[in-house]
Amino acid sequence: MEKLKTDILELLKEDARRSPDLIATMLDVPEAEVTQAIQELEKDHVIVKYATVVNWSKVSDEKVTALIEVQITPERGRGFEGIAERIYLYPEVKSVYLMSGAYDLLVEVEGKTLKDVASFVSNKLSPIDAVLSTKTFFILKKYKQDGIIFEDYEDDQRLLISP
Repeated sequence: MEKLKTDILELLKEDARRSPDLIATMLDVPEAEVTQAIQELEKDHVIVKYATVVNWSKVSDEKVTALIEVQITPERGRGFEGIAERIYLYPEVKSVYLMSGAYDLLVEVEGKTLKDVASFVSNKLSPIDAVLSTKTFFILKKYKQDGIIFEDYEDDQRLLISP
């Protein structure tokens, strides 16, 4: 991918609301080139969606998020693809990753309560024939997501003491 498109992607990743005009100024290129590059990136599904990162802990609508390690038996001819597709089609599932290591898939699930997530694991995920085992981890607090720090942190204001 050409450097201009990569630079545009980096700038949009930081802030998806940046206008082509602003990006053109930041990269010192004509706005028409930026607009054309963005249209090509959208057409080729490199840019899939423009999204907002929300710190849900600051909103009264509480949600429970869990990460689930899943060991599976790959399907003949399709490997992990068919099972991953079956899992990611559930509305509770936010992300699915093929992993290396002790488990095969990492599934991010969201529910209103712990019981909702537990019900998903026991009633929908575990009964899938190819699923050998699951291990569920509930997220207690998010400090950083997609490079964005959620909590305001204070610099250490103590005075330096030298011997």
